[in-house]
Amino acid sequence: MRKRKVLICGATGFIGRNIAETFIKRDDFEVYGTYFESKMLLHPKITMLHADLTRKEDVTRVVKGMDMIIQAAATTSGAKDIHTKPYYHVTDNAVMNSLIFRAAYENAVSHVIFFSCTVIYQSSDLPVKETDFDPNKEMYPSYFGVGWTKYYIEKMCEFYSRIGNTKYTVIRHSNIYGPYDKYDLERSHVFGATVTKVLTVKKNQKITVWGNGEEERDLLYVSDLVDFVRLAIDKQGTRSAVFNVGYGSSISINELVKKIIAHSGKNIAIEYDESKPTIKTRLCLDITKARNTLGWYPQVSLDEGIQKTIAWYRVNVTT
Repeated sequence: MRKRKVLICGATGFIGRNIAETFIKRDDFEVYGTYFESKMLLHPKITMLHADLTRKEDVTRVVKGMDMIIQAAATTSGAKDIHTKPYYHVTDNAVMNSLIFRAAYENAVSHVIFFSCTVIYQSSDLPVKETDFDPNKEMYPSYFGVGWTKYYIEKMCEFYSRIGNTKYTVIRHSNIYGPYDKYDLERSHVFGATVTKVLTVKKNQKITVWGNGEEERDLLYVSDLVDFVRLAIDKQGTRSAVFNVGYGSSISINELVKKIIAHSGKNIAIEYDESKPTIKTRLCLDITKARNTLGWYPQVSLDEGIQKTIAWYRVNVTT
């Protein structure tokens, strides 16, 4: 049986690398991955391709001959850049996805997986369904640029699914955490930043939480996201589909920080700096559609995920 050629765009990034390391274990895939500024992955079962995905020539070259694309490449960062450089998430992401989807259409790629985000949703006290998104309502101000960019790219997925034979899966995932996440304080999200603060704090020092810690996040361990991708490839029946992929419940930043401290085995005091940028929203995802359609649900509890992440960090991250 001929192996399917799968291209993982952004294979050196957080989500892309976790997908690559899982998919090279499958016998039915021939795995390719793109890299640009990061060091290429060195593994005999993955072919790495250097590419600037904002350049049409590079995109055309790497997509040619592929059966499937997992589009995990993106310009991303944390709350600081969302506040101070809101354009940072807009231009490059719109350009690269436009080029990738066009190349997928022109090369008759069978399936494209796109990672969208829950920034398009308004803050909510109840679990949010895919159908709860209303484009007539204003997005949270800090998410205006990135949110509308994500939604535009989602609609581009739908557009190409209508005019060609390529199947599209749009994943509105919650906050993902785990191995290979960003752990520097300038670019990381709240989970990675907190792990770094807790594991690098000196004796008798405090750690600082940005804001008051009352905002809530839905947190999903990365292996559960990878498992969803596998099921979407194997089971999605429709030409175009949008799925919420999250843990299905939220936790306050206050409680998250306390859990990470407890699992670290340290005795650390917490202080709050409300002058720092924070995104004061509450969100958790209703994952009924993913469960009913694909049989997917999270396997890793938050406590287990924190333990796994701390253990990985202590082995792999230089402090």
